[in-house]
Amino acid sequence: MSSFVDTLSDSVDDIFSVAWDEREGRTVPDSDSVTLRNGAVKLDAVFLYADLAGSSRLARVCQWQTTAKIIRAYLDVATRLIRAWGGEIRSFDGDRVMGVFIGDTPNSNAANCAREIDYVVEKIIAPKAREKFKSVRDNELQITHCVGIDVGVARAVRAGISNNNDLIWIGKAPAFSAKLSDVRNYPWCVYISSRSYKKLSDSAKYDGDGKDMWVGVERTVGDVKETVYKTKVIRKP
Repeated sequence: MSSFVDTLSDSVDDIFSVAWDEREGRTVPDSDSVTLRNGAVKLDAVFLYADLAGSSRLARVCQWQTTAKIIRAYLDVATRLIRAWGGEIRSFDGDRVMGVFIGDTPNSNAANCAREIDYVVEKIIAPKAREKFKSVRDNELQITHCVGIDVGVARAVRAGISNNNDLIWIGKAPAFSAKLSDVRNYPWCVYISSRSYKKLSDSAKYDGDGKDMWVGVERTVGDVKETVYKTKVIRKP
């Protein structure tokens, strides 16, 4: 009788030997539309990651009920705003959510969405958390976050086993946007790649006085130094 190790070894051999059946995506795929064994969907899209900052300290100094409410509030508003701007939700990971944008103006839609998420954190979630929860006040917790955005070609494939799987996204854009969402530099809480910045509409780039709302900075993201753009100009939904 084969051991479980043999089963695992055979599974790895099978995965390494598979020939991908790739197709061009016209819509944002979900897990049901991608074949588990060898399906891959190629998609040119904008990826947005919204990540609540400081959740480890939040969990350490607050009751779990308080921590859960704050994380849920953040993911709730981020999800609502991503959907309102035409994005599709494709991943939740702890205190982080990923949205995928396609269409005519996905970069501008994602950037405006990010600034609206920043508004809600700054003007609604943070002050309400301080007012509602004594542990937030007593520990002088600053409720903040970061949103990262990049654009490019990625592949969606399914990973896992039958009845226990989900989509994973392969490509620079999803990886880079996730890394940007890890930046902690309050009050600069929205970061976009130069690739996305160059595709912004004027209304998403400039304020009412014609001033650029974005500031270019050099950052090492992962092991790559790139020019990225940040903003602290919030946008009311």
